[in-house]
Amino acid sequence: MRRNLLCVLGSVVLLSVGWLGLSGVPLLVALIPLLYMSEQYSDSKKDWWRMAGWSLLCIVLWNVATVWWIWNSTPIGPVAATFFTTFWTIIPVMLYHYVSKRASRSVAYPVLISAWLACEHLYTHMEVVSFPWLSLGNGFSGDVWAVQWYEYTGVGGGTLWVLLANVAVFEYLRRRTKWSQLRAAIVVVVPMVVSIIIGWNYQSSGSEVQVSVVQPNVDCYEEKFAGSEPEQMANILELLGQVPASSRVAVLPETAIPYQVDDKAVAESPTIIALGEMFAQEHPETMLVGGVFSVRVYEEGEPRPEIVRQQDSLYYNNFNSAVAINSDSEQMLHHKMRLVVGVEAMPQLPLLDNFVDLGGVTGQLGRNDKATVFRKGEVVAGPAICYEGMYGEEYARFVTEGANLMLVLSNDGWWGDTPGHKRLFDFCRLRAIETRRSVARSANTGVSGFITPTGEVLQRLDWDERGVLTQKVELRQEQTFYVRYGDWIGRTAMILTVLCLLYYSAYRVRRKNHLVE
Repeated sequence: MRRNLLCVLGSVVLLSVGWLGLSGVPLLVALIPLLYMSEQYSDSKKDWWRMAGWSLLCIVLWNVATVWWIWNSTPIGPVAATFFTTFWTIIPVMLYHYVSKRASRSVAYPVLISAWLACEHLYTHMEVVSFPWLSLGNGFSGDVWAVQWYEYTGVGGGTLWVLLANVAVFEYLRRRTKWSQLRAAIVVVVPMVVSIIIGWNYQSSGSEVQVSVVQPNVDCYEEKFAGSEPEQMANILELLGQVPASSRVAVLPETAIPYQVDDKAVAESPTIIALGEMFAQEHPETMLVGGVFSVRVYEEGEPRPEIVRQQDSLYYNNFNSAVAINSDSEQMLHHKMRLVVGVEAMPQLPLLDNFVDLGGVTGQLGRNDKATVFRKGEVVAGPAICYEGMYGEEYARFVTEGANLMLVLSNDGWWGDTPGHKRLFDFCRLRAIETRRSVARSANTGVSGFITPTGEVLQRLDWDERGVLTQKVELRQEQTFYVRYGDWIGRTAMILTVLCLLYYSAYRVRRKNHLVE
């Protein structure tokens, strides 16, 4: 028991460090303790449950170590995240254990790898319950030097690398042969070398534009949604006064504009008119992009989406939106496509107000299925809102629509000074590599800053800092392989998982009939 407990704790530490501000490289050996434990158990039902128990403990502790910070805003959050992440992670682990006891490792390892990738893909793309924080490929968000090939594979490629490396190193530890040693070295080292070569050969487009990001530093609990709108607006206007006239884009955080706007008449909103007039006078060439809540009322006979709010005979939807002011765009609003589970994507349940507070509005918000881009001169900006920065394929849709610059508008103050807001910024570094687009990120209070298309950080404002950053950033036009084809590794893994399980079934039938050893 002591040996198994040490294996679990070792695996938890190796799995967690990439989400705690350290390197994700230990992920390349983080699953070896679990593989070792599986090897020690037999194929009996009692040992299956023992392995399941230790695996569950490992995965739960991994979640506790890396997503505990959600507790700052909602006690139910880390519990729900742990439950669903554990469910999707335990499936490939126990499938591997089951198959490895009844077939050769040449069958069991492909089951583990394909099933893990398939489960990550399914969990990421679920509409109602999705929190891909612990997708293994995200663990390299602080090691962008090692994953420049994400422009071809996305985060799924990082997960594949982790799984292959763990299997290869485990096999070396089992066999201790020169071939297994060489194979492990190749799997671990070659992707790093390829990444370094890609980074060295990266060529700038030569096209630049000056952008400013604003960090208001407003306390979410005491000021943002419980404070005075005029005071918040005065804070925003004072900071906007620090934006140079030479900046072509100025970015405000998610929900920074404190007044709700009419979805059908954005340009007629007094707040939008006032901001537009100010920018037209002082920053005529600057497009202002900021977060705002918008409401759309559906007239009688007007088509309504499946998810809609009702008050008496009035049908309406609230949206978490980004608005473009003083732009060349006909479309001034982008509605958030990926909603935060448990806050923005859930039925309206008043009792949950005591437990959940992540954005000022509890209940099901409306959502958009299309990525909207904003234009100003040569700039085509994709305004991703907070949670959208966690989803590679949704994020890439802005680039598909023509974005040559990515903006990320976020409000991370709900979680306090914890690893949460830091990793959200780091995940944007992976998005920058996947799409090869510069990122200008504006958060309410940390982390705001600029990221190059290679994932390097140019400037940043950290937690509890107020101010404006201005930087020249690169504009790029071409689309990466990942932008064009999305999570092709995850989709392929789903097919391979079915094929692997069919092969295993055929193997068992042949063995039962004494056709194989």
